[in-house]
Amino acid sequence: MRISEAGLPRRAGRRFLLALLGLVMAGAGPTAALDAAVRTPVPAATGYRNAREAMRTGMRDYNAGDKEGAARALEYAAGQGHALALWKLGRMYAEGDGVPHDDLKAFEFFSKIADENADEGPEAPNAGVVASAFTALGRYFLDGIKGSYVRSNVERAYDMFNYAATYYGDPNAQYNLARLYLDGTGVTQDPRQAARWFNLAAEKGHPAAQALLGQLLINGQGVTVQRARGLAWLTLARDAADGPKDQWIVTLQEQAMAAANERDRAEAQSQVDGFYRRSAKGR
Repeated sequence: MRISEAGLPRRAGRRFLLALLGLVMAGAGPTAALDAAVRTPVPAATGYRNAREAMRTGMRDYNAGDKEGAARALEYAAGQGHALALWKLGRMYAEGDGVPHDDLKAFEFFSKIADENADEGPEAPNAGVVASAFTALGRYFLDGIKGSYVRSNVERAYDMFNYAATYYGDPNAQYNLARLYLDGTGVTQDPRQAARWFNLAAEKGHPAAQALLGQLLINGQGVTVQRARGLAWLTLARDAADGPKDQWIVTLQEQAMAAANERDRAEAQSQVDGFYRRSAKGR
């Protein structure tokens, strides 16, 4: 099952993108600001010549373990509109990484990226950051943020995921979009569409997408039964599994391996080897 990515034209119209961003802005109340700088003022005395220098300092401090210093430097760069600094701060606040956990601040930083990069195309240097921001916004819209103006809105979540998945080809967005179709969340349940989006993300090495695509192929859910191919995807997913959070992937693969016959196991291993050879050539 090989599928080309389809959706928006290579250059999405600015009118479309601004309309999509309007969905983000609509999440706020009449007086709520999406600009994270409003809630996170930049210190007056910075000592940085420009945003790039502050960004470099911030990442150097972060890697050295000085996350408080990193946050100060990144806030300066973010205040100058540096997309990567905004993204890094968003991740730090979302994960409580060196700063207090604050989903609303994270949401605002990601929103600022989306708002200020309306003209960024999929080949632009910041494309990965912008796509990641849209995907993060989609996840926040799925559940909302308790005690804030960000309410759960599955339609907006779908729009965020769909935009990042189709225009930027972002594998995390493709995975999240597939989950909406698989679970019937905000859309008509459609395992075939789920398999399509899982496949696109799986080809890019997304472990969770590989695992769920493998399950669909083994069970013939939305696709023709292909047990060996399904087992191959599950094996690739297990190889990339990352600690306790991915234990479910390990469990699925072990169950599928135990239920497979020798022929399917051998064919699956051959496909896994072929995937790694192709990946090595592409480097």
